[in-house]
Amino acid sequence: MGKISRERQLADNEAAATLKMLKTSPQKLNLVAGLIRGKSAEKALADLTFSKRRVAQDVKKCLESAVANATNNHDLDPDKLIVAEAWVGKSMVLKRFRARARGRIGRILKPFSRITIVVREIEDQKEAA
Repeated sequence: MGKISRERQLADNEAAATLKMLKTSPQKLNLVAGLIRGKSAEKALADLTFSKRRVAQDVKKCLESAVANATNNHDLDPDKLIVAEAWVGKSMVLKRFRARARGRIGRILKPFSRITIVVREIEDQKEAA
């Protein structure tokens, strides 16, 4: 009496990981996601390790999770994985205010975002270059 399983959205040679509620704006997160798109998983992990941006550590954790999903759940070779897709979306926004002059307020928006990383196993390493 379990739930009916959905059809798999990804191909057989792909795996994904999603990280939600990241405390950064989607615009800043997309800059880091752009660094790793299309690279091999090893190269992307190295780039994220030495990136100076604060959110790079969270993106690295998500990429490691995607590689672990590919390895453990789908029996893919971790040495042949590339970052096929990395997309960023909006999440909630905390709305705060600061008192300003003459009884007015200044709005402060504290955005959250999410990132989804899809890794794909490739046959030869020429495609990842």
